[in-house]
Amino acid sequence: MKGFSDRLGEVKEYYFSKKLKEVQQLRESGRPIINMGIGSPDLPPDDSVIEALKRTASSPSAHGYQSYQGTNELRNAIAAFYARNYSVTLDPSSEVLPLMGSKEGIMHISMAFLNEGDEVLVPNPGYPTYTSVTKLLNAKPIYYSLNEEDNWEPDWEALSQADLTKVKLMWVNYPHMPTGAIGSEALFIKLVNFAKENNILLVHDNPYSFILNEEPKSLLEIPGAKDHALELNSLSKTYNIPGWRVGMLAGRSDYLAAVLRVKSNMDSGMFLGIQEGAVAALNLGNAWTQSMNKVYSRRKDLVLEMAKLLQLEVQKDAVGLFVWGKVSEGRTATDLVDQLLYDFDIFITPGLIFGSNGASYVRFSLCVGEDKMEEAITRLKNYKLP
Repeated sequence: MKGFSDRLGEVKEYYFSKKLKEVQQLRESGRPIINMGIGSPDLPPDDSVIEALKRTASSPSAHGYQSYQGTNELRNAIAAFYARNYSVTLDPSSEVLPLMGSKEGIMHISMAFLNEGDEVLVPNPGYPTYTSVTKLLNAKPIYYSLNEEDNWEPDWEALSQADLTKVKLMWVNYPHMPTGAIGSEALFIKLVNFAKENNILLVHDNPYSFILNEEPKSLLEIPGAKDHALELNSLSKTYNIPGWRVGMLAGRSDYLAAVLRVKSNMDSGMFLGIQEGAVAALNLGNAWTQSMNKVYSRRKDLVLEMAKLLQLEVQKDAVGLFVWGKVSEGRTATDLVDQLLYDFDIFITPGLIFGSNGASYVRFSLCVGEDKMEEAITRLKNYKLP
């Protein structure tokens, strides 16, 4: 064996892949770990979604290979979802591409548009996969700062002074993960204009737009956005089916055709039962998201109580599936994470894994039952600053 690919030297095992092994080992040793680190919805999907999966799985003809572009029903449901929730018109035959989760889409988009040596604008803090995929393709991540004092929007002055001649693609994500910053129409207009002026493909990753957010937005709402942008979306968080791996890519037909050329050589279509379940989820309407947000709102209140006990600074109006907390001066976030895990059996995420601008922060997931959160609060009443 002549060795592994050089590109593996550019990336490490995903943080949660490694850390959750340790958490599981602690649990197996008898430790009552409360896992508030990962954003995997713990609530079940709607009954109609499960019934659609069961009904389709019972059909003898449902188990063959499926189209790389998904069924007509799924693409039509995605287009209707965008029209209903974002007032965005999409041609279901050419401007919608179902995906096996949006993480798959990050890789396929990057493979379709990037060459070795191209540069990619990556938010700091931001989703680590943007960096990992860029490095795996021997492209170069260029980090642009998001700061709390700017409401986690790009530092436009710094970007205006940067050399962008080699930048081909820019990742953006609002509502933002991990900070929960909502974003705005004004910000989206700035982003689209920036992409146009610099001949950059803008890719908006949009899986959190319905979580604790009363005004869901799509970047594609902005006039002219389709000429300069693509949008990833996901059913994982909104409809409680993260393990089903259902995402979507929306945008201009020729851009999607390029991504499909990669995708069709890398995987096959989703199991038909999953597609039918996804259609049922997309047709649920506002009553579903409102019911979920009532649960998440109660959970957020409990996390804010935890943050108060830990003397963390939080932005209460942030949205999404997480609470982002800043540690006080003189403390380190990574030490706090380790202290909570080893002394209090509570696992939260250090902000540093999302980039250097997250070094002073920690992230709590809302994907934990209220009973577990109340137990965590009870434990933390004994917490004292180091």
